[in-house]
Amino acid sequence: MNFESLRRVVVKVGTSSLTHPTGDLHLRNMDKLVRAISDLKNEGYQIILVTSGAIGVGMSKLGMKQRPDDIRLKQAAAAVGQCELMHIYDKFFLDYGQVMGQILFTHDDIDGDARRESLEGTLQAMLEVGAVPVINENDAVGVEEILFGDNDSLSAEVAVLANADLLVLFSDIDGLYDKDPHKNEDAKIIPRVCQINDALYALAGGAGTKLGTGGMTTKLHAAEIAMAHDIPMVIANGNRFEALYEIVDGEISGTLFERA
Repeated sequence: MNFESLRRVVVKVGTSSLTHPTGDLHLRNMDKLVRAISDLKNEGYQIILVTSGAIGVGMSKLGMKQRPDDIRLKQAAAAVGQCELMHIYDKFFLDYGQVMGQILFTHDDIDGDARRESLEGTLQAMLEVGAVPVINENDAVGVEEILFGDNDSLSAEVAVLANADLLVLFSDIDGLYDKDPHKNEDAKIIPRVCQINDALYALAGGAGTKLGTGGMTTKLHAAEIAMAHDIPMVIANGNRFEALYEIVDGEISGTLFERA
C-alpha cells in the first residue's frame, strides 16, 4: 500500500472502545479519538467515522443491567443512546474546531440504486464542505447489525461508498492472532493478510463483549468486502486511538488486510 497517497480514511469504533463496562461513555477515550481525527483532518486527511455504542449507552441511561434479548428493547435503547452519543461527539468536535454531521442508515438503504446514490452524494458533499461524517446503523428501525455486526460490515460498505483509501477498525484486541490470545499466552499477531479463507475464519472465534455484538468473524467479513474493492483494512487496538497517527504513516502494529 502506498501510504504517501493516502487521503480518505474510514475509521470504525466499536462499543467496547467507547464505553466503560458499566455502559457509560468512556469520555477520555472519546476525546482521544476525536482529537486524533480532528488533528489529521487539519493535516489534510478526509476522515469518516463509523461509530457503534448507541445501544450500550442507551442501556446505561435506561438502567438496563444486561443487553436485552427483545429486539424492540434493543431498538428503544438505541434510540435513547443515539441522542447522547451524538451530543457528546458534537461537543468534542466543536472543542477541536470541527463540524460534524450525523448519518443513520441501514443495509436496505444501500441495496437500491437511488438510495445508494443519494448516500454517496451526501457523503461527498459533507467532505467537500469540510464536515466530519459520523455514521451509525439506524438501529431504531434496522435489526441486522443489532443481531450480527456491531457496524463492522457497515463500515466496509461505507468505505466502498466513499471510495476510501483505507479502512481502520478499532477493536478491543490488537489484531488477528494465530490462536486465541485469551487462552494462549504464546499467541502472536498476524501482521498481514492477503487472502481471507476458511482457516482464518476458524481462528476468529465468537462474538464480542456483553455491550457489543462484533467479534473477529464480522471483522473478517468486513475485510472481505473492503479487499474485494481494493481497499486495505487495518485492525488496531481501540485503547490506543493515537495509533491512528502511526497507521496513516504506514506504521501498523495490528493486522493489515491487503490484496497481494
